[in-house]
Amino acid sequence: MNNYPQFSIVTPSFNQGAFLTEMLLSVSNQSPFLLEQIVMDGGSRDGTVEVLRQQSASGRTDLQWVSEPDRGQSHALNKGFVRARGDIVGWLNSDDRYRPGCLEAVAGAFGEDPTVDVIYGDYAWIDEQGRLMQVRREIEFSRFVLLYHRVLYIPTTATFFRRRVFEEGNFLNENLHFAMDYEFFLRLAFRGYRLRHLPVLLADFRFHAQSKSRTMPDKQLQEQNMVMQQYSSILRNCQSSLSRKAALIALRTAAAALRYSEKAVRGYYFDRLRSHAT
Repeated sequence: MNNYPQFSIVTPSFNQGAFLTEMLLSVSNQSPFLLEQIVMDGGSRDGTVEVLRQQSASGRTDLQWVSEPDRGQSHALNKGFVRARGDIVGWLNSDDRYRPGCLEAVAGAFGEDPTVDVIYGDYAWIDEQGRLMQVRREIEFSRFVLLYHRVLYIPTTATFFRRRVFEEGNFLNENLHFAMDYEFFLRLAFRGYRLRHLPVLLADFRFHAQSKSRTMPDKQLQEQNMVMQQYSSILRNCQSSLSRKAALIALRTAAAALRYSEKAVRGYYFDRLRSHAT
């Protein structure tokens, strides 16, 4: 065990007290890989602070938390990333959860390849009560698909970074509130950091009535499109809005075809149909 890296898990939190205990336990159960869990709460008023106090009082020496106003999720995460001391840093939102064995699998993958900077795994969609909705198997890293596909295929809830990523000055863009993860992964890829897919089910992403994925999908897409044009030389060089629109349709179609064809070749859709049948 001493040869494995130690983890810092950073969690932004704001009024998600209903899911907080489950998330915290999913992290603490990953011992002995866990060094610290850092919860940056934005001043919740829904019982979150009471849950955090109870967890601290229960003897969790790895738990650090702060409850204070912030400038949004990106700001909260950046504050946590600065504090992180572990070799590997995870990003786990307060309404999601890790699966048993998650950190062990990630530690092994980082140990096998010292040149990789970011590892992302597979994950599942769960509902508000924690019931399984769908298992999501993902593809090997492709910068083209990342840039142009409408769906961000790298799930933050199952993504881990070497601490050097943050030590070298890479942090979330705090002006973004919906596509900050998309922009961050693109920036890392364009700067030459190595991202790798780990084909292991690592975490659960929760859909519920208050999640941003459900409440503001239009704003999320608007930010994503803005970031895409910032990073795409093809779109920037289009001379007219009509040519830009045509190029975007073609690029998105190509990216979707690449992603879905790889998933089909790997048998992911067959597995999904088989799991529904049983």
